[in-house]
Amino acid sequence: MNVLERAFVKMGARVKFEDAKTRWMDGRRVRPDLALDVRNDDKGEYFLISRNCEAVEELIVLDVQPRDRHLVLMSRERGEKHRFLLGHDERHWFVASIPEAMPVSRVRDAKLALKPEAVIASESRLRSRERDRRRNAARVRQGEWFFVPAANVAMNPLLLLRNEPLVRSRGGRPHMCEQLYRFGGETVYVSPGAPNGLTDYEYRALSDGERSRWSWRVMRRNPRVYVRGRVRHPDHATVVLDGWHEVFSNTEHLSHAMRNVMFLD
Repeated sequence: MNVLERAFVKMGARVKFEDAKTRWMDGRRVRPDLALDVRNDDKGEYFLISRNCEAVEELIVLDVQPRDRHLVLMSRERGEKHRFLLGHDERHWFVASIPEAMPVSRVRDAKLALKPEAVIASESRLRSRERDRRRNAARVRQGEWFFVPAANVAMNPLLLLRNEPLVRSRGGRPHMCEQLYRFGGETVYVSPGAPNGLTDYEYRALSDGERSRWSWRVMRRNPRVYVRGRVRHPDHATVVLDGWHEVFSNTEHLSHAMRNVMFLD
């Protein structure tokens, strides 16, 4: 652990370790092989790495960029490799899972792997040094969300929403959008026992007892979303979007570690 601790210190962060504990997930208690969290104590924020030592065979820091305050961590769990980007974004530390299809080893490549294809395409004409900025000529980023300018949005004024939250299903505080318009996607039933949503077929397959156990909300999974105006979040500087922008989340939902996370709206 001393080797890992030195890497975190080099990045400018503190790290603590503990044995993996059981936690509630999709209405049942599970013990994850590896959990990476950002916690707080009287000294401020720190990373907490919880692992099941029988399952996690290896933890290695592949790259540290002190000036950027980022590092790439690789785990080997039950023979499978997983990579994570850990770092500091504006005001707080964060953890992001890298899709296994992108076996990166450098911070620069990890950042690229987290960008959706639409963002990469929109940035293709920019200089490389401009692509890591939170705002550039091709898009605006706030946390895990990217906003790409969209022309000729055929909007139904009756469906325009104001002060609407934008949040991923894993929870956390929402990004509040001054104006938001959504369409498409899949109808799902969401509850504390099924935070990522059940399709109509899955919901109807539940017994009466299972359905009555939770309070359910009807939501849309992976809709197309456009926003305009101010987007606020307590952990990030407010961004102002002139004109409609299409919303894209980063790609960490494609990773094995985040396979149960979907965009619900």
